[in-house]
Amino acid sequence: MTAIADNANTALEHRRAAAKAHLWPHFTPLTAHDSPGVPTIVRGEGAYVYDDTGRRFFDGLSGLFVVQAGHGRAELADAAAKQARELGYFPLWSFDHPSAIDLAERIANEAPGDLNRVFFTSGGSEAVETAWKLIKQYFKLTGKPMKHKVISRTIAYHGTTHGALSINGIPAHRQNFEPLVPGTHKAANTNIYRSPIFGDDPKAFGEWVADEIERAILMEGADSVAAVFLEPVQNAGGCFPPPPGYFQRVREICDRHDVLLVSDEVICAWGRLGHAFGASRYGYQPDIITCAKGLTSGYAPLGATIISDRIAEPFLADGVTFPHGITFGGHPVACAIALANLDLFEREDLYGNVQRNEGAFRSTLEKLHDLPIVGDVRGDGYFYGVELVKDKATKESFTAEEANRILYGYLSPALLEHGLYCRADDRGDPVIQLAPPLICGQEHFDEIEGILREVLTTAYSKL
Repeated sequence: MTAIADNANTALEHRRAAAKAHLWPHFTPLTAHDSPGVPTIVRGEGAYVYDDTGRRFFDGLSGLFVVQAGHGRAELADAAAKQARELGYFPLWSFDHPSAIDLAERIANEAPGDLNRVFFTSGGSEAVETAWKLIKQYFKLTGKPMKHKVISRTIAYHGTTHGALSINGIPAHRQNFEPLVPGTHKAANTNIYRSPIFGDDPKAFGEWVADEIERAILMEGADSVAAVFLEPVQNAGGCFPPPPGYFQRVREICDRHDVLLVSDEVICAWGRLGHAFGASRYGYQPDIITCAKGLTSGYAPLGATIISDRIAEPFLADGVTFPHGITFGGHPVACAIALANLDLFEREDLYGNVQRNEGAFRSTLEKLHDLPIVGDVRGDGYFYGVELVKDKATKESFTAEEANRILYGYLSPALLEHGLYCRADDRGDPVIQLAPPLICGQEHFDEIEGILREVLTTAYSKL
């Protein structure tokens, strides 16, 4: 047994050395592997993942807002294997294949209104990139070539490819890659907790913050603005839900100025908010939806840009082509997994599970309000942010030094040590984000709350 253990330890040490020497992690310093504390996740089961030492973590972020159905779902692996045996790959460039056709039909049937055309991508950034390119060509085809600009919101994350990054509203993500694609402009987001006005009147705040989008359109000139890109619940900054009437007013503004409304649902689609699409939950009709992540529950990479019949119509003319394509967009195996994943959603009523339990999730997290470090708990469905403050009465946030020391120096590693994987981030103000798999229930909410309570209590003492 000693020899077997020695061999296992040698293999672990080799892999960690290989990670340090060769693996470039995403949004992570290359020096991260200088520390032995970087977990190597080797398997998952249900709402939990395990590292190479056997430690178990509750997956409080669904990987990256992705693993809706939970880990270790054999039926999704079986769907992948079956499709790979029949047709492992073929492009959608001048050809079709059955799994892409069947999935496009299913998505169109679930999408709101006349969103009946599906352009597949490999992921969310590509879906956003696709939408902007298609919108620019749409206005050229309809005789309005000057309309090319995009309005999005401050701190909003829309991806990292060059075009999507230009729409992105997080300065720290953009500055190393400027100059970016011109023509993107920012309006206020829906963070009512930090609003300087109307903080106690959600309806008035919703009207004001929607009108900020119209002001941005008019400032740029409506004849040059092509689209507004909005998430149903904004991710970056910590889960900002829309105020009452917000999207209905934005829809009116877009119609008034012939501006397209893009609902960026890379996170919010496929059950995160208890519905197939966030637009359906909040009762508005977009011209285009972008989605990815939960479409396959992360068992393969796949994204989609879903386009209304009205926007697709000019592309139906003879000789017109959308000169855009992605090698792995609509990959047969990924589409087969997505179909099996949506079957699983129906069979286990995962949307219903979120709708039945989201109130319990909210109320369980709201128990944390008795901690002096918790300023706000916000979100919808299974998508919540807990904003941390230094002073509850004044909403005073942390200094940069305090955020670095508390958020990264203590909070992130401490949450992992206590068995909870989630996101502690300061894109905006310091916040903990939670997005558990859609299979979760009260016992999981209690586990999250218990770990957060213990770690946040200690974090506050370190101030």
